[in-house]
Amino acid sequence: MIIISFVSIQKAYSQTISSTKIIEINKLSNYLNIEVQESLGSVSVISTETLAKYFREKFSERYFYNWKDFDGRFETYKSIYRNAENEHSERALDHLSKFSGTTTWKLPFNYQNGEPVNAYALRHLARQHKMVDIAFYYKYQNKNTAYLNYFKNQLKSLNSALLANTYETIEDGNGVYEAFRSGYRILNWLQIHNMFLGETHYSDEDQLLTIATLLQHGANLYETNAEFVPGNHQTRGMSALAMLSILFRDFKGTDKWYERAMSQLEAHLDKEINGDGFQFERSIHYHMSDIDNYYYVYQLAKNSNMQVNDFWENKLKSLFVTLTKVAYPDKSAPVFSDDTNEPWAEKNDISGALTLGYLLFDDPEMGYFANSHVEQNMFWYVSDFQLQMLNAIETKTPDFKSVEFPITGYYIMREGWNEKDNMMVVSNGLDRNKPDHQHGDMLGVQAMANGHVILPNYQVRYSLKDYEFFKNSMVKNVALVDDELQGKKYTSNQGGSGFGKFESLPQPTTIAWSSNENLDVYIGSHNGFENIGVNYNRQVIYIKDDFWIVKDNFKANKPHIYKQVWQGHYSLEEAPNVLRSTFYDGSGCDIYQLQVTDSVTISGIKGKEWAVVSKNNKTDFSFITVIFPFEKFDGSIETDKTNPDLKGWNVKNSKWKINGIQPTALTKEDYSMFFSVKSFELDKLKINLSEEADVFVKLNKNSITVQSLDPKPLQMEISGVKEKGKVVLQPASHLTFTF
Repeated sequence: MIIISFVSIQKAYSQTISSTKIIEINKLSNYLNIEVQESLGSVSVISTETLAKYFREKFSERYFYNWKDFDGRFETYKSIYRNAENEHSERALDHLSKFSGTTTWKLPFNYQNGEPVNAYALRHLARQHKMVDIAFYYKYQNKNTAYLNYFKNQLKSLNSALLANTYETIEDGNGVYEAFRSGYRILNWLQIHNMFLGETHYSDEDQLLTIATLLQHGANLYETNAEFVPGNHQTRGMSALAMLSILFRDFKGTDKWYERAMSQLEAHLDKEINGDGFQFERSIHYHMSDIDNYYYVYQLAKNSNMQVNDFWENKLKSLFVTLTKVAYPDKSAPVFSDDTNEPWAEKNDISGALTLGYLLFDDPEMGYFANSHVEQNMFWYVSDFQLQMLNAIETKTPDFKSVEFPITGYYIMREGWNEKDNMMVVSNGLDRNKPDHQHGDMLGVQAMANGHVILPNYQVRYSLKDYEFFKNSMVKNVALVDDELQGKKYTSNQGGSGFGKFESLPQPTTIAWSSNENLDVYIGSHNGFENIGVNYNRQVIYIKDDFWIVKDNFKANKPHIYKQVWQGHYSLEEAPNVLRSTFYDGSGCDIYQLQVTDSVTISGIKGKEWAVVSKNNKTDFSFITVIFPFEKFDGSIETDKTNPDLKGWNVKNSKWKINGIQPTALTKEDYSMFFSVKSFELDKLKINLSEEADVFVKLNKNSITVQSLDPKPLQMEISGVKEKGKVVLQPASHLTFTF
């Protein structure tokens, strides 16, 4: 009998958590580590009451905040986020009206009003975001048990669907247990579970059923994520698995969950956070989503004094630092590719993410962007001590200006950090493994000046019918040829949620980047028009701190229509040479063509507009375009003049003698910028180029500095200086010669 009992006990210890069924409540203790069983006074029978009490205590120690303090924290929450009740109530009632507590989890089925549920809605049902709102609604509605029971019933309905195999699988395209959706559901159910732990109507049995359900989810994530899969879907799932392994480390096998989750997350940090600090999908939305994924794990691990290695911590910090580097002067950020928080918005709010960064790393430069409160949804994921930190935030204005992300392909031209300062970002990158969230904006630019986004890009949403349009080139600040767009062969995803991607996008090349006291210069190309026989490159030059020049160069063997697309609400001021946009405070932006163009058309959709400047029937052509922000009307371009003053720069009155087929010069005092010149000379100083090219020249008291603005290396012969002779000047590089 002793031998038989010992074998039975050992069998109980060896049981592994199932991914296909829910552990019965009266058998849950069999899956505990032996030391936990022993600490509870038994290795054979542990009562439901004892086990539920044990996990209530562990949650009070391990979760982001102590559930016993919920009532006080809830009062603080209501006082800070005054509109929270309306928001939670609206979302809760929306979910309650659409889905019953015992909902179906496999398409096709209908909402409660009889209309069909689409794939997009099913995916959000699977994530259970609005179930959190229902939990809050329960609190706001004087703890009406109907809403607590609704959560319990919906959880049970998924468990029933699991056993009956009546749920959407990954093969269906909308897998309920797919890592991303399952991961979000775990995150949300953990928050609800912690909220309800002190509620009388959330019984011991209810609590343990939620735990058993979460354990099944963890087992499923563990089994289905043995191999690395690129993208934020697995990251979200592994973040959830790590959370479960920390919170429920009392169960046998969860140590393996922790190892796998942390190993996979480390692989994602290594492979998907580029060496320049940007998340590989090149989107602010997905960058911040990854911050959240890693933050939850890092915060819980710290709470439990669990080891997180230096690599992990350094990579996580780099994500926050990157947000500071891409920020506009008003502390927002540009819109990159699939940014989806606010459709059609022209900026991203990064203050919430950097508030978290400040709380984690106590960095004053992150504090510069931080709020005195965390974002509403993150209030429940920070400690009381961290909330106190926000009462006295230490701030430091960043000391960097222009920066580059050479791996990701973003280049930032920044005047400074005063709210009205100039900033432009050039985008020329493509992830080779997963470009799904990339838009048709290769070599596109965005810009801010005088506190306004003067050259915008727009956020999107997958479920909107205009998503495909806003993903492609007509709503970007790019150059185009004929009727070609950059994104080719768009296809929607299998599940029909609205998301889609391009089969092909241009391959980008960065030719040069340089930042010095006079200029920021970016030169790049892409192959997006080679299919119709056109070679293309773009030069972007920031004349500090005045304005930008964008030069688009096209070469072909037969004539084409060449185009520039500029986002904004424009009027034609001396069409087609000057386009003007203005803002409510009288500031604005002029787009001034230094070369003669043929036509301008204005188009728009969803309240957004853009202008297309065209040059028709040309084999080779270069747009030379001045992007000229002005703070007040008096500073705008005088459109009635053939040679308007451009903050001291002018086109005609150069003291240099220049030669070329159609050379263009911009001159201001001792500074000159030459486009398509073969030679230029002043007194005894003469410079000959092997072919027509673009250069910047600065005359000093005893020397001359020559910087190439050209996409190709320049062979240059100079006389009238001590270092006379022939030299080669690489793109964007400069040389100084003494008189």
